[in-house]
Amino acid sequence: FRSAYTPCTASGNMGKTQDVVTREYTINLAKAVHGLTFKKRAPRAVQAVKKFAQKVMKTSDVRVDVKLNKAIWSKGIRNVPRKLRVQISRKRNDDEDATEDLYSYVTVVDGPTNEGTKVVDDV
Repeated sequence: FRSAYTPCTASGNMGKTQDVVTREYTINLAKAVHGLTFKKRAPRAVQAVKKFAQKVMKTSDVRVDVKLNKAIWSKGIRNVPRKLRVQISRKRNDDEDATEDLYSYVTVVDGPTNEGTKVVDDV
């Protein structure tokens, strides 16, 4: 009997999520805050950005740049921008007592939001 499930270490896919990489994404914040109480919109948008970065970069440690936080809060707590272009970088954790060896750093990108996902720096 052979199982259809193979662990990621056996198939050789372990190195893919361990790479240091930078990508750009467009996050639809309107979907995250739709139907939400006004006073909870901007904090929930920050949570949505963190959750998105966790999902695409497969790291539980996500750090949000100050400029990104200001961009989300730029129109106040109620009127969050509908879409936001972000750059997510997966970096090595230099802290010795850290539980994970990688973390994600999310910053805002100035420019058009109609581009697809693109790899900025694939090192």
